Amino acid sequence: MKKILPLLCLMLLIAAGCSSNTASTRPLIGITSVYKLYDDGASAATVVDFTYVKAVEENGGTPLVLPTVTGELPLSDYVDILDGLVLVGGADIPPSAYGQLPHETVVKMPNQRYKFENRLISRWLHSGKPVLGVCLGMQFTNVVSGGTMIQDIPSQVGKKVIHRGNRAYHYVNIEPGSILAKILDTDRPFVYSSHHQAVKDLGSSLKVIARSDDGVIEALERTDGNFGLFVQWHPEAMTDDPAHRDAIYGAFINACIEQK
Repeated sequence: MKKILPLLCLMLLIAAGCSSNTASTRPLIGITSVYKLYDDGASAATVVDFTYVKAVEENGGTPLVLPTVTGELPLSDYVDILDGLVLVGGADIPPSAYGQLPHETVVKMPNQRYKFENRLISRWLHSGKPVLGVCLGMQFTNVVSGGTMIQDIPSQVGKKVIHRGNRAYHYVNIEPGSILAKILDTDRPFVYSSHHQAVKDLGSSLKVIARSDDGVIEALERTDGNFGLFVQWHPEAMTDDPAHRDAIYGAFINACIEQK
């Protein structure tokens, strides 16, 4: 808890400043993190790819990386203070979370991260604040909402589309009229992909808005009227197509500003 206090003090100071008349209108955006266990099994680190931080900052948000805290009060502070949430990628959700036995290819995330994000996502969705889920972030939201997963695309769907590999890119087919089609101004973007799992059965209050050519679900949106966009690919890592990155992260940040 002692290590968490300086972070919470910083968050409280930012929140207090944002309520003043001279405060910036930049929204405070939480970015989830990877809980990385070291080989000794006794120590760990909070890690996040810096592309998420850049995507948030360069599109008008103030990024704040969230460690996987265990306490209830810090988690509640996250939900209360933050204006928006980015759910990042990572290892696999334990299949027991959606009533399945693990496929041989499953690499489960540490329990510390699973417990934290399971609670965080549930509370965040209830808050109605804007959320952007990327890769695992989309999958985890679906599971928290009562959905299930395809545990391994190559063996359970096929290899028509390469979803993970050395800079794997593929086309995505977006539903016309969806929030994503409006954001990107196209119904068939070329996207950077890095995943071996995918959404199977949908959770509640979610709608499929994009699929790849093999039928794999590639994007979801919320159906309850709140801004919630979830993509299976990694727009923040598409440095060769910054307009794509900025369209998605910019729309998310704008939704946060509008709701402040």
